[in-house]
Amino acid sequence: MSAHIEHVEVAKTDFFMPFSPVLRVPAGGDLLFLSGTTALPLFHQHPHIHEDLNPPEDVQEQTRLLMENMRACLEAAGAGFSDVVRTDVFITDMGDQDAIGEVLGQYFSEPYPASTLIQIGSLVDPRVKLEISAIAVVPSSRND
Repeated sequence: MSAHIEHVEVAKTDFFMPFSPVLRVPAGGDLLFLSGTTALPLFHQHPHIHEDLNPPEDVQEQTRLLMENMRACLEAAGAGFSDVVRTDVFITDMGDQDAIGEVLGQYFSEPYPASTLIQIGSLVDPRVKLEISAIAVVPSSRND
């Protein structure tokens, strides 16, 4: 866990939960806002040419590709997964939530980010099964 993020324990449990109900971020950090990321290449043409985009069919492989895209964004800002305090997860099939959670548990560690999981009708490409946006906190880069 990053030194600038504090886990707030609401209750003790032995259940695996790939998110934390509450995190505290003391003043003095910089916020990083990561746009929604999918299994598609981080940089691709707009408007989309769907025949050039080839997301894998497997939701866990899509999750891994998404998380590697997120890793690239975090590292570019000098951050890592331990700095992420919030995720918003959009999925097209609520039945995929456990498979996605298994993969997220390979990238995040306790305390897991606070998170919201929402089922939606579709994403930017009809083959894409999930999208995740995130907020991370890193020590302030300001020299005030």
